[in-house]
Amino acid sequence: MIKRLARHKIKLTVLSVLLIWFAFCLPNQLFQNPYCTVIESKEGRLLSAVIATDGQWRFPELQETPQKFEDLILLFEDEHFYNHFGVNPISLFKAFITNVKQGRIKRGGSTITMQVIRLSRKNKGRTILEKLKEIIFATRLEFRLSKKEILKKYASHAPFGGNVVGLEAAAWRYYGRNPKQLSWGEMATLAVLPNAPSLIYPGKNHELLLIKRNKLLDKLFLTSKIDSITCELAKQEPLPLKPKSLNQRAIHLLTRIDNEGNKGKRIETSLDFVLQEQITQVVKNHYLKLSNNDVHNAAVLIMEVETGKAIAYVGNTTSKKGGEVDLITAPRSSGSILKPFLFASMLDAGSILPQTLIADIPTQYAQYTPQNYNRKYDGAVSADNALIRSLNIPAVKMLHQYGVKRFHSKLKQLKMTTITKDANHYGLSLILGGAETTLNDLASSYGSLARTLNHFERYNGKYNANDYSKISYLKKETKKTEELSEHTLFNAASIYWTFNVLSDLNRPREELGWENFASSRKVAWKTGTSFGHRDAWAVGVTPEYVVAVWVGNASGEGKAGLTGISAAAPLLFDAFKKLPRTTWFATPFDELKKIPICSKSGMRKSHWCEGTDSLLVPRSGLKTKACTYHRWIHLDESEKFQVNSSCYPVSKMKKKSWFILPPVWEWYYKSKNPNYVSLPPFKQGCGEETKNMELIYPNNLKELYVSKNLKGEISNFIFEVAHRNSESEIHWHIDNIFMGTTNHFHQLEIVPKLGKHTLTIVDESGETIAKKFVVLE
Repeated sequence: MIKRLARHKIKLTVLSVLLIWFAFCLPNQLFQNPYCTVIESKEGRLLSAVIATDGQWRFPELQETPQKFEDLILLFEDEHFYNHFGVNPISLFKAFITNVKQGRIKRGGSTITMQVIRLSRKNKGRTILEKLKEIIFATRLEFRLSKKEILKKYASHAPFGGNVVGLEAAAWRYYGRNPKQLSWGEMATLAVLPNAPSLIYPGKNHELLLIKRNKLLDKLFLTSKIDSITCELAKQEPLPLKPKSLNQRAIHLLTRIDNEGNKGKRIETSLDFVLQEQITQVVKNHYLKLSNNDVHNAAVLIMEVETGKAIAYVGNTTSKKGGEVDLITAPRSSGSILKPFLFASMLDAGSILPQTLIADIPTQYAQYTPQNYNRKYDGAVSADNALIRSLNIPAVKMLHQYGVKRFHSKLKQLKMTTITKDANHYGLSLILGGAETTLNDLASSYGSLARTLNHFERYNGKYNANDYSKISYLKKETKKTEELSEHTLFNAASIYWTFNVLSDLNRPREELGWENFASSRKVAWKTGTSFGHRDAWAVGVTPEYVVAVWVGNASGEGKAGLTGISAAAPLLFDAFKKLPRTTWFATPFDELKKIPICSKSGMRKSHWCEGTDSLLVPRSGLKTKACTYHRWIHLDESEKFQVNSSCYPVSKMKKKSWFILPPVWEWYYKSKNPNYVSLPPFKQGCGEETKNMELIYPNNLKELYVSKNLKGEISNFIFEVAHRNSESEIHWHIDNIFMGTTNHFHQLEIVPKLGKHTLTIVDESGETIAKKFVVLE
């Protein structure tokens, strides 16, 4: 009795061990193969794929098996698939008899489930022991997965000849289409391939492949799955001759996704398939023109404002010169493309009104001397006009007023990823290309502003901090929370004014030719050009879309004539032409206030301003100063001279408001504004002095550093003075030594020695400027 119980215990133990082994005999992940990284459009269409790391075209597993393939493969390989538990004993017995008669392995007898096991075990030798393992593992697999899931495993990992693995890869490589779009004839061809992929690889043994396919179609007809006409038409379909090249759309996005930890995954992107095709062609067309001028690279990124999703992503041209670089993520010098953010920042802070006059004169801050693109000066220009014309000196003046650290902080809050150094590193050059940016960051930042303005009414005049977000290229919806507050980075009125200024179609002479490419739709657009003509930028914004463009050479080589207006803007507007009709931003009236504005200074009207305009300005602008350029003056009866009570009868005086600019401003301003009238001089004997001249350059004369030419000789210094009276003579002295006299244009070249010096300038009326300076190496 004891021995019998012991034997039962042993049997139970063995059985338990076998059951445990059976339960855990399969690995958690059946297939350990590397997959292709695949990206699809938002419609589910294939954009591009990169081959798996083992050199196989093996797409990630199918989400479902196409019905046609299921019908055909079961008919060809395993008719009783839905009626067995992984093993078909009858098929195995028939295979055994056939193989014994033939004296070799002629027939396998494996079910689809057993083939899945063999594929997962890398097709190990066809021995009796291996077959037994397949039987056991296949039975276990039937307990783990449903029949549909097993079929998906087979369709995803079956060999289809050469380095093509899986139904989806085969459909694209042999027919250039999604497997769901294949005809009966095409699907039948693929259904017979896994049976002997090395024997009937397309392009070889066509007769044998044709016979097998047609026999399968006949068999399908007999099952009444297709009618006779469909069967005959399917037989007439040609066989694939060789594998086709896979789609290579948005190849730079594919590389980016692959490098961001998505290797071997299928990624559904937010890209619009048709638009991606269209923008790719637009870039190609422009590349053909640009390459004639040795400009080889360009990129376009289009974002949907509301969702923050990329809908077109063309990272570069097809050029062999740097075409592999993704210029959407590549940091490049920003040029003037950040100026709108400064304009909006100053409006938001109440530092300026949209039309406030900004100095446009020769300017120097320590060793930094900014220049306008055309090397000319307007003396004074309104802030909005300076933005439209992308004038550099007014932008630097504005940044100096606003504060570099303050603006640097704004850019960081906009999530500009390339602003990695502190504000002191960039200095005032931050606004003129001293910092780098990317198309990715620009689209995100301009899109965030547009989204904030769009949502102003939705949030009843409040702001959602999460409207400032990075662009996404994933189709998957990301839940955005609402963090409402009274204020965020930019108020709606500041954004509205900035976009309205940038939408001005009356572009100035500096941007000659814009009307040849600008569209009729209303777009807020800004261009930028980096130093040395290395980078040409253009960004366009509507309530619906942001289009960001970069043109140049990926190598960093500059090219004369390469500018944002000539190279990037035409591409921008051609891209906009491919987009649906757009609207314009609603006016945020709650953030605006209509106030009287001085028509000449653009500042709030003062008591002395005569000409005024009514203008809707940001409420933050109500704290700006009233006009400082108008003041009362007293004139004689002829109105040719200024007078005062000490030299002229009060009863005969005429009181008049006068628009007065600083001498240097005036010198340049009146050359561009012929209606400007200089302040009249004082009548002789009235004894008051008016400052009539001012040193323009160097405007902060304290230290001068010598520079040498190629011959090692010290280069000349140029001094320049502005005088209210263009007819006046000015006499120049260095260290009390007379250097010369100038008329009309008051410039003097000198070569001072190292050390301390005194510059003395005297006009014909005796007005004097004396400046001490030191010349250093």
